[in-house]
Amino acid sequence: MIAACFKTIILFICTNWLPLCALLDASVFVTVIAALAFTVVFIYLNVKPTLRKYSTKRLLQLKCGSLILGMFLALCVFNIAFGAYYLVFSELSLGIRIASAVISVLSLLIMFINGIIRVYLTSVQLGITLRLIGIICGYIPVINIIVLVKIILVTNKEAEFEEEKLREDKIQAENHICKTRYPVVLVHGVFFRDIRFFNYWGRIPGALKRNGCEIYYGEQESAASVEVCGKQLAQRIRDIVEKTGCEKVNIIAHSKGGLDSRCAISGFGCADMVASLTTVNTPHRGCMFADYLLEKVPEKMRLAIANKYNSALKKLGDKEPDFLSAVNDLTASSCKGFNEKYHDSAEVYYQSIGSIMSKAQSGKFPLNLSYHLVKHFDGENDGLVSIEAMKWGEDFKTVNADGRYKRGISHGDVIDLNRENIDGFDVRAFYMDIIKELIEKGF
Repeated sequence: MIAACFKTIILFICTNWLPLCALLDASVFVTVIAALAFTVVFIYLNVKPTLRKYSTKRLLQLKCGSLILGMFLALCVFNIAFGAYYLVFSELSLGIRIASAVISVLSLLIMFINGIIRVYLTSVQLGITLRLIGIICGYIPVINIIVLVKIILVTNKEAEFEEEKLREDKIQAENHICKTRYPVVLVHGVFFRDIRFFNYWGRIPGALKRNGCEIYYGEQESAASVEVCGKQLAQRIRDIVEKTGCEKVNIIAHSKGGLDSRCAISGFGCADMVASLTTVNTPHRGCMFADYLLEKVPEKMRLAIANKYNSALKKLGDKEPDFLSAVNDLTASSCKGFNEKYHDSAEVYYQSIGSIMSKAQSGKFPLNLSYHLVKHFDGENDGLVSIEAMKWGEDFKTVNADGRYKRGISHGDVIDLNRENIDGFDVRAFYMDIIKELIEKGF
């Protein structure tokens, strides 16, 4: 804080060297030297506003951008106050006043562009919404200041939080606190695939790997029936076991992936190769909301929507996507039949995790729209699945966000889909705790 204030004062001098030299009645030689010196200092502080080292280049640029924007905001206040003084009360010539104003405005413009580009390119927590608000409100007096303060607070907090997490991981990594007896298979939910360039599980796998956990992915179809996906997943588990010689795996599955996993275990002979199954926000008892939609939506419309989704999913890697089968298997009626057909294996440890949103605004689109509809049919939910439908196995845990805003945790938040730092809930630490508990149980 002190360093930032000191740098702001230096930048204030750098942007106002001409009127200061004129007020001090400096010679031409001194004024030229001052101009060169302060220009170099200004450029240096804009290139490298902090000497602190960060774990990644992204975090360094994010912190630098946040610092520059903070100093820009403070300089705007100082320059307006000082400019008012030398424009109104001083006896400086009109030429010096105009030149000083031009230098000040250009300097501030450079700082703002420098800072905003850095944070826009490196921040994850700003999101699309705040970025758009920043662009739209940039020319609206007062509102632009409020938005800029919000951007500075968000990006500064992100840089500090992420840096602390990386340093913690570095210290803990030496102890391999997440090294399980059996490797972990992460199984995705419906309408998503394990894509290399966008990890379904956000920052969770990286944190687990850094702490010694061996991670694999389910790689089943994104949109197909539970039985089709269960068969694919069963083969994937066999391949992992044969390739690594690990004997068994621990499965952590989200949403429909939990049903796919149960099907692989009980329907396709993988019980002896699975040590544990942890389901996360899985609709074990289905969604009555899905039953209602399939009943009310006209068949022609259902087929049209399905065809569009199937075409898009083929481009993402699905061989034979079946949108309607995937959705139908998530209904309460289908899940009832599934539970009667597929029984848990005594060889596998089953546990489940669930979360709820405290309000519609807690979730991103489209969960903020579906929340009230699901609540009407199924009760308290995460935007898609009711808390009651998520309960399965020997143990059930509820994920809470203990932050001051009481926002709750959505269906996407619980797997870090949006890479959002939520007040009161550290998703990476939460999964590390799950892994630690599996280790304690001997898995």
